[in-house]
Amino acid sequence: MVKQISVFIENKEGRIKEAIDILAKADINIRALSVADTSKYGILRLIVSDNEKAIEALENEGFIVKESEVIVISVPDKPNGLNSTLAILDNENINLEYIYAFVSSQIDEAIVAIKVEDNEKAINAFEANNAKLLKKEDIEKI
Repeated sequence: MVKQISVFIENKEGRIKEAIDILAKADINIRALSVADTSKYGILRLIVSDNEKAIEALENEGFIVKESEVIVISVPDKPNGLNSTLAILDNENINLEYIYAFVSSQIDEAIVAIKVEDNEKAINAFEANNAKLLKKEDIEKI
């Protein structure tokens, strides 16, 4: 599993850019991101090069930040590649809470971060189906 950070942001012009600027000034590399929003606030989910440093920098500027774990997995980069991977979760009745993708020019596979209700059960299901789970060290190389 990989730790991500979630940044809670007012749904207001310039706030996402402000958070990204803070990370840039702290020399934090963003490996993946996702934004979910409502009319009043958003959640910026990030996988970064240094969680501790990112959390400190963002909190020092008044952002609310939470760290959580996601499963990062490579999927076949072809039609139905993602769906065949998600079928593993479906077959085990594991609820998928959210998903977002990475971009990599280093490998011939697509990479996704997923949040599920039961990480251990999902990891066991993926491993039983020979899925390629990635660790933080793997992400740093792509």
